[in-house]
Amino acid sequence: MITKRVSTEQILARLRRKVDQRLPIMIASAGSGLVARLLEGAGVDCINTFSGARLRANGMGTMAMMWPILDSNRQTLDYTREDIMPALRGDAFVCACLNANDPLKDMRMVLDDCKRMGVNSVSNIGPSVSYVDHDSEIFRVIKSAGITLQNEIDMLRLARDEMGMVTIGLAFTPEDAVEIVEGARPHIFCYHAGTTKGGLTGYDKGETIQETAAKTEEVYEALRGIDPGVILVGHGSAMENPADAKYMLDHTSGHGFWTGSSTERLPIERAVSAAAAEFAALRFAD
Repeated sequence: MITKRVSTEQILARLRRKVDQRLPIMIASAGSGLVARLLEGAGVDCINTFSGARLRANGMGTMAMMWPILDSNRQTLDYTREDIMPALRGDAFVCACLNANDPLKDMRMVLDDCKRMGVNSVSNIGPSVSYVDHDSEIFRVIKSAGITLQNEIDMLRLARDEMGMVTIGLAFTPEDAVEIVEGARPHIFCYHAGTTKGGLTGYDKGETIQETAAKTEEVYEALRGIDPGVILVGHGSAMENPADAKYMLDHTSGHGFWTGSSTERLPIERAVSAAAAEFAALRFAD
């Protein structure tokens, strides 16, 4: 197996061409090689790998990666190298979502590992401290312990400025979004409006797609004032299906969207349940 390499220059040229042509950019998560191959075949621009997607493929919720049940970076690097990269033709580029707050690893070495396997893009959502409610006691405790958004910004800046990688910043709050774009100047920024609803492990906080779009657009406008060239995509919350994504495209000024459960967990749940139910309903002839 020889995995095709996609250079940083090729990635950025493709993305800019789509922006110029007013074609939506699509990023999608994959927790397995099969899903990655199907996503690439469907025309997805970027396939991202992260421990939440891998755990989701095992039937757990994405937020399981927030608990100390695994080495998040090790899992991401291992399955990206062994499952994802060999499954792809090179039509889509891979973004590894990393935990920049890992106290046991030099992030320069982690980024080197990514580049050696042919991954020329990274993000800060593996997991990100931005997940945690900022008015909570747990947030204050982990921040005092040195788990900070600044570590994520430093990792993104290192990846872009010193290592020549494509960077994708992500945040859950407008304040964190501004801090990341000001500090790291990522090529792409994704505003994460919240956990995607629907299915066995989704979470519905009661937000409508109209509310998700309005909140996302406010962030886009603020970030465009900081970096007019940043590519903007939206993700999560009420954006559950293609109709929701179309609403986001029509009612925000972004350049595309990022799907996770919408193109992985939810369709797998529906397809496997329906097929298995048909088989389980079979009976012997009288």
